[in-house]
Amino acid sequence: MRMSRLVGRRIKEDPKDAKTVSHCFLVRGGYVRMVSAGIYSLLPLGKRIVTKIERIIRDEMNSAGGQEVLMPVVLPAELWEESGRYQTVAGELLRFEDRNGKRMLLAMTHEEAVVHLLRSEVSSYKQLPVMVYQLQTKYRDEARPRAGLIRVREFTMKDAYSFHADQACLEEYYAVIHQAYENIFKKIGLRQVLSIESESGMMGGKVSHEFMAVADTGEDTIFVSPDYSYCANREVATAAWKFTKEAQLPLEKVHTPERESIEDVATFLGVSPAQTAKAVFYQDAFTGEVIFALIRGDFEVNESKLRHAAGVMELGLAVNDAIRASGCEPGYASPLGVDPGQVKLIIDRSVAESSNLVVGANAPHYHYRNFNFDRDMAGISQLTVEDIATVREGDPCPVTGQPLKLERGIEVGNIFQLGTKYSEKMGCDFLDKNGKSHPMIMGCYGIGVGRAMAAVIEQANDRFGPIWPLTIAPYEVHLCALNYHQDDVRCAADKIYNELLAAGIEVIYDDRGEKAGFMFNDADLIGVPFRLIISPRTLAAGKVEFKLRGERDGSEIEISKIVEEMRAVLAAEYLKYS
Repeated sequence: MRMSRLVGRRIKEDPKDAKTVSHCFLVRGGYVRMVSAGIYSLLPLGKRIVTKIERIIRDEMNSAGGQEVLMPVVLPAELWEESGRYQTVAGELLRFEDRNGKRMLLAMTHEEAVVHLLRSEVSSYKQLPVMVYQLQTKYRDEARPRAGLIRVREFTMKDAYSFHADQACLEEYYAVIHQAYENIFKKIGLRQVLSIESESGMMGGKVSHEFMAVADTGEDTIFVSPDYSYCANREVATAAWKFTKEAQLPLEKVHTPERESIEDVATFLGVSPAQTAKAVFYQDAFTGEVIFALIRGDFEVNESKLRHAAGVMELGLAVNDAIRASGCEPGYASPLGVDPGQVKLIIDRSVAESSNLVVGANAPHYHYRNFNFDRDMAGISQLTVEDIATVREGDPCPVTGQPLKLERGIEVGNIFQLGTKYSEKMGCDFLDKNGKSHPMIMGCYGIGVGRAMAAVIEQANDRFGPIWPLTIAPYEVHLCALNYHQDDVRCAADKIYNELLAAGIEVIYDDRGEKAGFMFNDADLIGVPFRLIISPRTLAAGKVEFKLRGERDGSEIEISKIVEEMRAVLAAEYLKYS
């Protein structure tokens, strides 16, 4: 490609709304252009990168036995009503009516669509297991799109779905896909990707993993042990907390005037926050049921864990009127004397396994000293004791016991063991060898293509632009001609360009005749890994200068050996990703 014909200009200044490196360089380098918030067009450079990422994904999915399909972006609401998600997914799902008044939606994921497809095509255990995948547009009506391609509304995703006759088969195939994902992320050049335990969210299922590209600008919080033997998303991370039981002291009601916060109560009574218990109230966003979470005062509630413990899809903070209607007093709430039929009571382990805590008294300006769960809540069965605490940096790792480290990551892929969440509700059944019908057991596997491209930049860049891995770089070689308007330089550069193309090497050729500084700034923003520079000086010596993107010093190659040398360089570099 001659740069004089390339669509997409380089931009000198960072976009005003750009907060991440990838957002800056994708716009400045001429890879993407924003159409609306969270919606982007790909320019030719960006499209070439995406195409290469998709090729790597297809190769791995085909190797794992996948068959490529293509499902619609626009789906009828009735499919999502079958699964129950039409009612439970909130504003992220874009709903509309067509001209005939039929309720439709833009797919943000395709579980319902693939079940609808497979239930008509697969009916016997003899056809299982099977996996189908697609590379398709999705739409998620994000409230706050950010960071360029990292959090968008419209995006391309590879989503794959496997169907099995039993759980053992799913678990075996889940491991195959896990390895395929590791292969994909290595081949596209991500330098550090962690497979971590994760929360399944609206997807459902009991087992799931996220693949996190480690980056300072990542929006996900990850807790890891020093040796990375334990990695977990903040939503599901746990720690080897140890709580101490002491001799139980008598329950004592004390006056705590105008002291509602944990800090104020602890200071007033001369205790530490770890000697108190904190009441936090939520409501089920769909039923309005009040959920009373009790946790030790030095911890914070992990809402993801709480959702699981409470068995609800979405939580909202409870208002004071709802708290009072449940029999509790805001600011002074206590589990003592609460009617379990009025609230869903969930007690964190930090409370259940500690002694002599300060809790509210369900009366304004009063608390109790010396609350002991096993004594003071004895006989109350309508409650749940569960780990609902948020892990903190430095807490002991549940595997190694070492202090946990906090890192940031960009989610580039996820895999889920869905089980029968969708197949059972939607009648996706198979007949076993005895002719008995069973719901198929499902797995689901996604990769965000544009997000993966952005994550590569976050991990591989300098202050001048991205440093693309060879496997996904828009071109393999960047040919720069200095003093292009001189006939001898132009003729020699044209000849090199044509010889490289004839050898099957992807070349972008700067034939614009720009000054050296301008030309090299553009080359840095394009980020091609190998650069050839021809000038009157090198031409006089019968050579070209060869440089690696991101390195200051270069070497020289004889013009007569350029094709031979570049073939060897490219072959050696590609081996690093195999």
